[in-house]
Amino acid sequence: MNFIENIKTRAKLDVKTIVLPEASDIRTIKAAQMVLNEGFAHIVLVGKKDEITKLANENSIDISKATIVEPESSAKKEEYAEKLYELRKHKGMTIEQAQELVLDPVYYGMMMVKQEEADGLVSGAIHSTADTLRPALQILKTAPGTKLVSAFFLMEVPNCEYGDNGTFVFADCGLNPNPNEEELAEIAASSAKSFESLTGSNAKVAMLSYSTHGSGKDVDKVVNATKIAKENYPELILDGELQLDSAIVPEVAELKAPNSILKGEANVLVFPDLNAGNIGYKLVQRLAKANAYGPICQGIAKPVNDLSRGCSAEDIAGVVAITAVQSQKGEN
Repeated sequence: MNFIENIKTRAKLDVKTIVLPEASDIRTIKAAQMVLNEGFAHIVLVGKKDEITKLANENSIDISKATIVEPESSAKKEEYAEKLYELRKHKGMTIEQAQELVLDPVYYGMMMVKQEEADGLVSGAIHSTADTLRPALQILKTAPGTKLVSAFFLMEVPNCEYGDNGTFVFADCGLNPNPNEEELAEIAASSAKSFESLTGSNAKVAMLSYSTHGSGKDVDKVVNATKIAKENYPELILDGELQLDSAIVPEVAELKAPNSILKGEANVLVFPDLNAGNIGYKLVQRLAKANAYGPICQGIAKPVNDLSRGCSAEDIAGVVAITAVQSQKGEN
């Protein structure tokens, strides 16, 4: 059983309710049908009911098992507006602004999660990361003890001997443009926890660079981040700075990093910045025909996950399954 099928099986053990606020997009409608047919989550579609049902009917998509919520006609909109106002009035939000915002499907969906009328939310197919995460942080806030909200992709690479049978976490590929040393160490720790929660395997974390153990110059950030991570999280199986091949290919690791604790078996890859991470995941996704699920967020109080705007319906369904499992465990 591959990674995502295992996640779906786990999701079915305690079926959760996931909000999809981008119901005007055909990929979201198709994903909802997939999820409902397989039965690993309950789905709430947020938007104009007539438009959603028309889109589904025109494409012969059965969403009869989904709950469709229209913010404009919802009996909850005033309650949600009052709650949003209470959450944001210290930042200058007026009740009129709150009443307007809750008509937005993403804000409405976040309020459903805040009020525990849904367990998680997936958005990003037609919204930017900022437009997904801004309301999440405004409404749901960060999880207790969180130092940094970050994002990762769960990569499932077919016919791959590396990582955890081809399964990797790539971080941060979606949120933090240029993390400093302390932030990079936090990303490493959070990503290791997420990997273990989702896969059940031990995380082996590589702090990636163009250099391996001092072979190159100007890599102080990754070197220092590695030291910080080892000091703050001594339980982690972690090493750096490492080139990609030294991190995941045992034969190369034996030559370039013979003393590395990873021994070329890394399954959590921490990139030095967003440029490297985003390019890296897209290369693997397209050239290796890998499944890329995410960006999966870590550090928000409730499970909210972003999507790449180039995602497929299958990608959305996969992220719904991951979000459902996160909500089972109370982790994100």
